[in-house]
Amino acid sequence: MVLDWISFGEPLTFWQMLLRIVAAVIFGTIIGVERESKNRPAGMRTHVLVCLGAALIGLVEQQTIAYVVSLGDPHINVSVGRLTAQIVSGVGFLGAGTIIIADRRITGLTTAASLWCAACLGLAVGAGFTTMALVACLIVMVVLKLMQQIVHVNTYKRLEIQFVHRNETLAYIRETFEKMEVKILDQDFHAETGENGKNMYTNVYTLSMRGKTHYQDLITTLSEHPNIRTVQTRNV
Repeated sequence: MVLDWISFGEPLTFWQMLLRIVAAVIFGTIIGVERESKNRPAGMRTHVLVCLGAALIGLVEQQTIAYVVSLGDPHINVSVGRLTAQIVSGVGFLGAGTIIIADRRITGLTTAASLWCAACLGLAVGAGFTTMALVACLIVMVVLKLMQQIVHVNTYKRLEIQFVHRNETLAYIRETFEKMEVKILDQDFHAETGENGKNMYTNVYTLSMRGKTHYQDLITTLSEHPNIRTVQTRNV
């Protein structure tokens, strides 16, 4: 391939190494900009540094192998893949730092995965497989930006609704679910007397979100009813 700069067994020139470093920076930037545009914990600079660092490790390992081969001594052995293996596992600790657990909700998993992919792209570029890294980078961008729009997953959510005036409000909730193509899989009920003497009801629904219904739109629509006091999500 034209874009591949593979030269196993012989040292690379300065310009060959520079091209690989630049390619790693470009790939890291492409993924990082997409993450930063969505205000994720790890943005452009983090992805560039991860991809660049991995590329440097790939270059160091390849240059080490080339140097040992150039010595021509059959008694000298070199371990292939040991450095790159440490990168693949070590980036996991960095990715764990982007995962946030708050209010029983987990965010940052996709960013952690994109960091790991950036490291793998850097290793591929550092080893000289630039065409393969370019194709993989394009696939990563498709996954991050387009996959949710192309593939619609029937997700299950739990919604807690606190309200007053039971009969009237339940009719509105059911009507809203039917209108937005939301199927009720399960529901729990709870009632208690409020400070003003009125009964306060709390229903927890397990819902199947079908079609193009967005969770935020459902919450907004339910919150518009004057009898509904709070609407909040809960983990399944």
